[in-house]
Amino acid sequence: MISGKLRKSGNSFIVTVPRAEVERLGLAEGELVSVEVHPLEVRPVLTSELREAFEASWQRNEEGYRYLAGR
Repeated sequence: MISGKLRKSGNSFIVTVPRAEVERLGLAEGELVSVEVHPLEVRPVLTSELREAFEASWQRNEEGYRYLAGR
């Protein structure tokens, strides 16, 4: 599955196909292709090192973070 950002061009919307995928499928410019469109939810995943750093920082600074979040 390919994911991409929807862009506007004139009255149309565009999603680009990466060159590697075009080459893998043996496609050529002007060829007709089939596309299924679905909204995609992307959630970042923290590495274990980053999660550990966050947890340590949260323990040291929770009060300050909560203060900033309330502003």
